[in-house]
Amino acid sequence: MTTLSAPDRLLAVLAAFDHEHPALCLSDISRRAGLTLTTAHRLVGALTEWGALERDEDGVYHVGLRLWEIAALAPRGLALRQIALPYLEDLYEATHENVQLAVRDGSEVVYIEWISGRSAVGVRIQVGARWPLHATGVGLALLAHGEAGFQEAYCDRPLASFTPHTITDPGRLRRLLAEVRRTGVAVSSRQVTDDALSVAAPVRGAGGTVVAAVSVVVPQADAQVPALIPAVRLAARGISRALGWQPETRAARDS
Repeated sequence: MTTLSAPDRLLAVLAAFDHEHPALCLSDISRRAGLTLTTAHRLVGALTEWGALERDEDGVYHVGLRLWEIAALAPRGLALRQIALPYLEDLYEATHENVQLAVRDGSEVVYIEWISGRSAVGVRIQVGARWPLHATGVGLALLAHGEAGFQEAYCDRPLASFTPHTITDPGRLRRLLAEVRRTGVAVSSRQVTDDALSVAAPVRGAGGTVVAAVSVVVPQADAQVPALIPAVRLAARGISRALGWQPETRAARDS
């Protein structure tokens, strides 16, 4: 049996918390982290004293504000969200539908901002949520602009299915990624839920590399995709320019 190092044990305690388990008692932390109760008690105490965890009056632990303070320094997290938010709000005002901003982390998409429409279609998304790249519009936009080797490796792996419409065929996924690169937008229909459609576009950083993706999610039954595409593209281009992307300047320099 492999013995965890001290840093690994600390990380195991933090990893015990997720969106399905945001509040845990000490015994739950011990079980989910794979640690003895004594070890978990010692580590949880140290993390609580530092502020990484907080304990309520019922003895239940939650993620502490100190971690939020540290996470806010991530350039692909709060900093990107703050730059993008005015353009996301404009996209929401233009559509009054769910608007999302996401980045890629390995083989998953991570949502860093979400504006929910009051009467919009329900979505299984919240800030910090993760989904496989192939199953969402933002994920397809990010995957289509990833490294060629990464794309091939991803297409060759088993593709998780969430509805009968989720893309699970590698050949179909490759063709769709080529279409996303050609058109500059990704359309994902009923892949996560049977009633939602997403239109997404890539966001580029100063050097032109795709660093994020923005999308709008609407009811699949009455989706007006041609009308949504210009609005999503405009939001993605606005965020890209705010990040320093200057396509015209680069084109002139390369000519």
